[in-house]
Amino acid sequence: MIALIMFCVALLLLLFGVPVAFAFGGVAMMFAFFTPDVGFEVFNILPFRIYGIMGNTTLMAVPLFIMMGLILEKSGMAEKLLMSMSSLFKGVRGGLGVSVVLVGAILAASTGIVSASVVMMSVIALPLMLQAGYNKGLASGTIAASGTLGQIIPPSIILIVLGDVMSVSVGELFMGAVLPGLTLVGLYIMYILIRAFINKEDAPAIISEEKISIVALLFTIIPPLLLMVAVLGSIFAGIASPTESAAFGVVGGVLLSALNKTLNFEMIKYALFETMKLSGMIFMILIGATTFSLVFNELGGTDLILEFFSHDIGDVWVFIGVAMLAIFVLGFFIDFIEISFIIVPILVPVMDAFGIDPIWFAVLIAMNLQASFLTPPFGLSLFFLKGAAGNSITTMDIYKGIIPFILLQLLGLGLVIMFPDLVFAFI
Repeated sequence: MIALIMFCVALLLLLFGVPVAFAFGGVAMMFAFFTPDVGFEVFNILPFRIYGIMGNTTLMAVPLFIMMGLILEKSGMAEKLLMSMSSLFKGVRGGLGVSVVLVGAILAASTGIVSASVVMMSVIALPLMLQAGYNKGLASGTIAASGTLGQIIPPSIILIVLGDVMSVSVGELFMGAVLPGLTLVGLYIMYILIRAFINKEDAPAIISEEKISIVALLFTIIPPLLLMVAVLGSIFAGIASPTESAAFGVVGGVLLSALNKTLNFEMIKYALFETMKLSGMIFMILIGATTFSLVFNELGGTDLILEFFSHDIGDVWVFIGVAMLAIFVLGFFIDFIEISFIIVPILVPVMDAFGIDPIWFAVLIAMNLQASFLTPPFGLSLFFLKGAAGNSITTMDIYKGIIPFILLQLLGLGLVIMFPDLVFAFI
């Protein structure tokens, strides 16, 4: 019972805006101090846990992939891709929306950073879509949803984190997430085309005299595709570990920036400082979560949850349903990093007890966490979109536009639950 109170207090502090690392670490210290059966002796193992985190070779891929994404963010690649794709689909109702989804998928596989993708697409694509007469809700929903594809399409930061938390191969997670990610891309495109067919005023065709040659299109698309193949292909083929391929991706990002003539000292400085800040935030949250889990486990929290699902309920599908619902609801209020480091470790022993495949379950969690970027009131993609768009769209436009895409994400999650082969096709 004390463990559940501890968990609720931590969530309450998060809702009041207390920084995540300090909320979980502070609650752990408070309950350790005031619970006679625990005491501060429980933290004797904490330095060894922190040392293990800092020396974790899998987690070393996180700052490298972040840096790769930040370099590509400033390379001008997204703008060229979108212009080329929109020219390719001109004359097709909903074609610009389809272009945004495809470019979002390419950016997801190239950068893996949601904030960068959403901001870039908001600055570049939103004015074009509004100028073309697109419905504001459809335009904002398409951009926000396409930008979050980096959560599920490899190389995804969340897949690396889940691989470490759940002790599974990151390479296999990347392979398992390919088809589910492409399924979401297909669902987004189908929705846009069907909506454009039903109501052509929502997504009119672009009439333009400007033409783009096949050669120019290939020169725009091939460089990022080659980077994707090099980074992901080296992992899938077993040639390189995720950390090694991430380092290669940074080099590839620098070369792409040089090719686009955007490489300079200011860009490298920006990428280094932002990487340091984002990585520091992630690792501080991980240390706070580790502190929390030490006390939570000492209070019997994990055993209590394991007993509840294994004995009181005893049904694997009920567990999956409750777990997915809990993650989805928590995604309305707290970030995916906190859910990964706090909630997922609690679910892993139950998953093992039911004999659920960890790769499949991790992909389900990743798809579920993707929705947390879109669900109000704290959906980060919505903040990024509104911040970049300014007064051109209202917050209500964004909320209205994002609802269909949240439902499509839940549909995609349901498809992966019903058809597990979507995960295992390439493994």
